[in-house]
Amino acid sequence: MPVARLNRNGNFIGLLMANTVLGFAMPMLLILGGLTGLHLSPTAALVTLPASVQTLAGMLAAAPFSLLMGRFGRRIGFVTGGLLALVGTVIGASALITGSFVLLCLAHFILGAALSSFQYFRFAAAEVVSPEWQPVAISLMLTSGLVAAIGGPQIFIMAKDSLAPIPLAGAYVALAAVIVVGMVPLALVRIPTATGASRVAGARRFASLAVLRRRPVRRAIGIAAISQGVMIFMMIPTPLAMLGCGFTEAVAGDVIRWHVVAMFAPSFVTGFLIKWFGKERIAVSGLVILLIAAIGAAAGLSSAHFYGSLILLGIGWNFGFIGATSMLAAAVRETEKSAVQGLNDTLIALVSTICAFAAGLVVTGFGWAVVALVSMLIVLAAIAVLLLGRAEPAAI
Repeated sequence: MPVARLNRNGNFIGLLMANTVLGFAMPMLLILGGLTGLHLSPTAALVTLPASVQTLAGMLAAAPFSLLMGRFGRRIGFVTGGLLALVGTVIGASALITGSFVLLCLAHFILGAALSSFQYFRFAAAEVVSPEWQPVAISLMLTSGLVAAIGGPQIFIMAKDSLAPIPLAGAYVALAAVIVVGMVPLALVRIPTATGASRVAGARRFASLAVLRRRPVRRAIGIAAISQGVMIFMMIPTPLAMLGCGFTEAVAGDVIRWHVVAMFAPSFVTGFLIKWFGKERIAVSGLVILLIAAIGAAAGLSSAHFYGSLILLGIGWNFGFIGATSMLAAAVRETEKSAVQGLNDTLIALVSTICAFAAGLVVTGFGWAVVALVSMLIVLAAIAVLLLGRAEPAAI
């Protein structure tokens, strides 16, 4: 498929447009989770609870959404996620109006579940193009994260005081508008629904987890989980570590901004690199870059060390995550897609949740150098397992 044909693929364009707009939700909720928790939490210990339950909900909802899409189609799954997100925004605004911390946690639990459905846009993109262009489609789909990283916080800033004197409630209303606009392009999308036999086979395979016996599937899921987990493990405690080193909040925020740019900007070329060099080479290159990022973080505490290591961390995540997603798309059969993709995203979310909680404990208890050291050990272990796995006979 020539590149120009992607521009004429209505399914791909519809998915790209929807994912770009709906992607604004993630950075907005990252901001809202912390600030609204600070505003309504009865104790300091519970400030991060809304963000935590949001992450937990994403883990719990990943597999059910995948199976839902396998049964009724991608578009139904995305619309269901969008409608669920609208419910969450209404409850979130109501929580701030009534001052209810319980409602706030419920809102973010619902929103976390809704966001998990949007993670499947990358797989949907691979399903509407020819096999040789799947890596490019997946990569381009993730470029929406760059737009979201810039636009999401800006929408939050513009809308947060629109319902004054109720603080932050306007941001939930703005998020609801974003969700509605994001669902409109889905009217262009027509992705075939799996056959009845495919659905049954997929559900049976998911229940038995037999798919993990196959080395290509296992390697793809492992690389994606390690890439996501190490990225979160180093990213989350970075502002805290920088403040502890005497940097200002503005500098710490700028480091995170460039990290996010580095996560998504390479997506414009990652898919083409995969076409030229192969899925697994790019995925493993991502792990190597993550290792270099961790070494850089351990090497010093200057602003250059923080900027350099976090930018490399973003690039490593991009190569590892997109490479692994492309590996998984090529490794599963049509009858397994809904089940395996649900299992993949559930395991990634589980690793992400563990790393998110562990990062805070490690940085406050042992310091930034230990965060970097643990990250190095995790990536080295993953690379060692991949190298040893080459000699392992493939499961049938």
